[in-house]
Amino acid sequence: MFRKHLLLALISILFANSFYLFSQNTKIDGYRGLWFSDGQLKEYGYKLSGGVATFAPRHRPIAVYSPEVKKTFFVYGGTTSADEQHLLVMVSYFDHRLHIVPKPVVVYDKMGVIEPNDNGSLSIDSDGYLWIFISGRGRTRPGLIFKSSKPWSIEGFEKVTEWEMLSPQPWWTADDGFLLMFSKSTKGRELYFRSSSDGKTWTESQKVAGMGGNFQVSNIFGNKLVTVFNYHPGGNIDKRTNLYLLQSEDMGKTWKTVDGKIVKTPVTDVKNDALIKDYEADGKLVYISDLNFDKDGNPVLLVILSSDFNPGPEGGPREWMIIHWKGKEWNFNKVCESANNYDMGSLYITDDEWRIIGPTEPGPQKYGTGGEIALWISRDNGTSGEKVHNITSNSLNNNSFIRHPLNAHKDFYA
Repeated sequence: MFRKHLLLALISILFANSFYLFSQNTKIDGYRGLWFSDGQLKEYGYKLSGGVATFAPRHRPIAVYSPEVKKTFFVYGGTTSADEQHLLVMVSYFDHRLHIVPKPVVVYDKMGVIEPNDNGSLSIDSDGYLWIFISGRGRTRPGLIFKSSKPWSIEGFEKVTEWEMLSPQPWWTADDGFLLMFSKSTKGRELYFRSSSDGKTWTESQKVAGMGGNFQVSNIFGNKLVTVFNYHPGGNIDKRTNLYLLQSEDMGKTWKTVDGKIVKTPVTDVKNDALIKDYEADGKLVYISDLNFDKDGNPVLLVILSSDFNPGPEGGPREWMIIHWKGKEWNFNKVCESANNYDMGSLYITDDEWRIIGPTEPGPQKYGTGGEIALWISRDNGTSGEKVHNITSNSLNNNSFIRHPLNAHKDFYA
């Protein structure tokens, strides 16, 4: 009897392992994005709900255009079937020559995880290898790093390493390799970075900010890495407020303010030199949507300001703000309004105009996350904006989490 039970146990283990191996790097028929609700049902619906395949701005980049092969590679949170919440971290690409997408590939099966906080981000090194950084969750699920088996290919991925890592933001530089911004659940969700010349050997985690919790959005301009972040009073993400900026031009060895003043990290005081604006004093919540740069490399932020974390009219209006450093001072300009704190859009900047693509228009689920998507254009460096086009209309469901690819090509823009 003992031998029989042992044999059955071994068969079960082998079957489980074979399923696990089979599930990774498997092609899927069709594109099925993950849907989610946070479970906090209020009078006007859930705080966060709907399609979350491209959640959230703190997972970035999620798409990268490669001119060498004329493809835009992208990752997203997929699922097993239309009626299931089972997160699959997926990868695919858009072929700009053929104007087609292939069947997407499973990079990692999250095995029962249903939430989009475990989504992935993407980077491509100078040799064309795809690196996919998959977020963990707290200290119970580690973050993971995978590398493609061939350059500019999605056919297979190999696991490189794992450690505690939330909301990974990997930035590849040709001279120095990776600078990775991420979070850890230490005293709240605090901000860290690590660097690596080859993606395999990494420096130790170094804390950038720890004020009871922070969410960050980062981007890179040349060799300058900029991160903007809020803080969570008492560790409560529903109280997120204030806006801060730090930048580094030496792979995190030195951190400075926007005007070049050296800052000792980690920053732990709420009032510090990195502070852009004290929104806490104004009673405002701050939801960071995007970070980009003007033609001179000055940071430009897109944020949503709110008065309540709950959905519904009481917290409105949700104000879309462009915040631009012009070399000597910050400029704050309102673009438009929307109805939900998670109406996340993206900011595109060219020499001639600035564009915002996002769910600024009412959608079928009133006060729900997202809405109908519109294009806004500013031709005066964000001082004013004009809606020029409705991109979606008569949608069955709200749209949100509009993301711009790194090095975005006009044929695959959002």
